[in-house]
Amino acid sequence: MNILIVDDEHLARERLKQMVTTLHGFIVAGEAANGFDALEMFQALQPEIVLMDIRMPGMDGLEAGRHLSSMSRPPAIIFTTAYGEYALRAFEAHAVDYLLKPVRKEKLEQALLAARKLSRAQLEGITQARTDGRSHISARVRGDIKLVPVEKIFYFKADAKYVVVRHTEGELLIEESLKSLEQELDDRFMRVHRNALVAVPLLNGLKKTSTGHIQLQFDGIDDTVEVSRRHLPQVRNLFR
Repeated sequence: MNILIVDDEHLARERLKQMVTTLHGFIVAGEAANGFDALEMFQALQPEIVLMDIRMPGMDGLEAGRHLSSMSRPPAIIFTTAYGEYALRAFEAHAVDYLLKPVRKEKLEQALLAARKLSRAQLEGITQARTDGRSHISARVRGDIKLVPVEKIFYFKADAKYVVVRHTEGELLIEESLKSLEQELDDRFMRVHRNALVAVPLLNGLKKTSTGHIQLQFDGIDDTVEVSRRHLPQVRNLFR
């Protein structure tokens, strides 16, 4: 089975590579130094297993794991870290195992063997729980992953079975529900309609249409989002 090793420390990657080469049936297909590179390498190599550190600059392992688990053919993810307090969060981020550094060869072998036994259905069925601290939204675009920083998103709007993500460079479609996005990003986004969440820091005012509807306006774009009567009092409080 092909393995992608992800760690910002070169020596840590080398140590894992050396251990993997002594194990039958496993091959190191590639390596990456952070979460962004891990997603690119995964697209290029399609490894069955990802061995990934948690604390890395840029995008950490927990967030990268959540993005990898949203793939149509997700890998088995095994986290490696020196910090025991990340154990629960690792499993919430779809890990099939969790290894404390310094990683011991026998523990690594056990984790890899367990990952190899997982069927594709089991991998796709791993709990889709989210953790806090998410900094990007991911979408599949023509087979590649497009990552959009949360701070560059103006609003989310439900459209049939998809959600439109309006950001500074255009629009994307994702398959996450508004409810899950609202729960995860409630420190920045507000529900203003049954089909819309808006980024509060990017709002610049309200306007009333000729038909009597109330719409929200944004800094930097001409788009507007309608506010429902139910949510209007809460929205008005933002501008007092």
